[in-house]
Amino acid sequence: MSETTVGAEEIYDEGPLYAAAKKVYPQKVWGTYRRLKWIVLFIALGVYYILPFLRWNRGPNQPTQAVLIDIAHSRFYAFFIELWPQEVYYFTGLLILASLILFLSNALFGRVWCGYACPQTVWTDLFLWVERMIEGDRRDRIKLDEAPWTTEKIMKRVAKHAAWLVIALLTGGAAVLYFMDAPTLVVQMATFQAPTIAYLWAGILTLTTYSLAGHMREQVCLYMCPWPRIQAALTDPDALIVSYRSDRGEPRMSLKEAAKAHAHGDPAGDCIDCMQCVAVCPTGVDIRRGLQLGCIQCGLCIDACDAVMTKVRRPPRLIAYDTDENRDRRKRGENNVYRLARPRTILYAAVIALTGGIMLYALLTRSDMHLSVLHVRAPLFTQTAEGGIRNGYTLRFSNKLGAPTEFGFGVSGLNGATVTSVVAKPAGDGRLAVRLDPDATLEVPVYVTAASAPGKSTPITFTATDAKTGEKSVAVDHFFGP
Repeated sequence: MSETTVGAEEIYDEGPLYAAAKKVYPQKVWGTYRRLKWIVLFIALGVYYILPFLRWNRGPNQPTQAVLIDIAHSRFYAFFIELWPQEVYYFTGLLILASLILFLSNALFGRVWCGYACPQTVWTDLFLWVERMIEGDRRDRIKLDEAPWTTEKIMKRVAKHAAWLVIALLTGGAAVLYFMDAPTLVVQMATFQAPTIAYLWAGILTLTTYSLAGHMREQVCLYMCPWPRIQAALTDPDALIVSYRSDRGEPRMSLKEAAKAHAHGDPAGDCIDCMQCVAVCPTGVDIRRGLQLGCIQCGLCIDACDAVMTKVRRPPRLIAYDTDENRDRRKRGENNVYRLARPRTILYAAVIALTGGIMLYALLTRSDMHLSVLHVRAPLFTQTAEGGIRNGYTLRFSNKLGAPTEFGFGVSGLNGATVTSVVAKPAGDGRLAVRLDPDATLEVPVYVTAASAPGKSTPITFTATDAKTGEKSVAVDHFFGP
């Protein structure tokens, strides 16, 4: 790749459009952002591996796992929350919240999700750490790749891939623990008594973790993930992104060349072209070329550059979280301005607060019982021997409590109508009653009969009342006649 310097700007020859990708050997670095990445990694992996083993007492006949996706019984448990399939809107709300939080973080700090919390980043960091422990740092790994196959090289490679497979197996195994009681499933899998589907999914997730974090790494970010392409439309000039401050770093030259330039009164930038920012980048990006598709905004280049600037006794943060707006302001001789609160971020924050508030209100006011109704369509209505009109319905009761309860129900909106059922028992005042087991549903066929046809379609209301708590649930349908 050739380059031509024109003043403080550089024009790069990109080379061929399609070129073979070169293997990236990220170098070890230590600093503020590397420490932050380790903290996020430990928290994320800790939550992922430990969460299935946390217990939560929900009462008798209820699962005690704190977080459980119980597919067999169509339930999702998260500590004190229990969601049913009919409450899929909670999951929709969570997806909306996650998207909005991602948009907000991008508007504030660019691809901070990609650099710190993305599962691909977290597991790749862990795999890289294992690789360094076994094969050494950047130079050692390059030499090992170029060296002929010897006993030492084979032993290192076997040890590395074995460690990767263990991590991948723990990752895949931990994932399936969210779908069954974790301690029980661990024993079953260890004794080869677990369901076949558990082994299947654990194997699939083991393979994908080993492949993506061990072999594909930056290729996932460059070619598989859609977020780098989406985030460009969500970033504005006031977003804080990892940036090379070319107004201070250019023209770049070695220390000796810079000393000569200063002696002759010529400009010399702080960048000494040491390439450390490129060496530590997990995707092999040269941040000095500006914002690129491969830059995940992890900040490791900032740590590497700060270490070099300290050694050469120049101010740090030649590479830093900066904004395009401030770069233009410095060119005009103006001071930096950071605007975290602006229309875009305020709008995102407001919608997040609104969505979160609606979900919280719905959760806090959530009923422990539910009634739904389905009209029998074949036939739509029948005529009795006495000349009355009868409609059939299927009432579905849901008891979300951990104890059995009894529901009384009746119909209103149709004068003189009576409700009958071969499943329910009489409860007085023309009402019927059914008993439900804990955490269960029950379908009850009922018939509503009117002495005469009130019209082609009349709205009616079914009302169910919990005998213990007095809580009510209503369902509306129509009564049809000739």
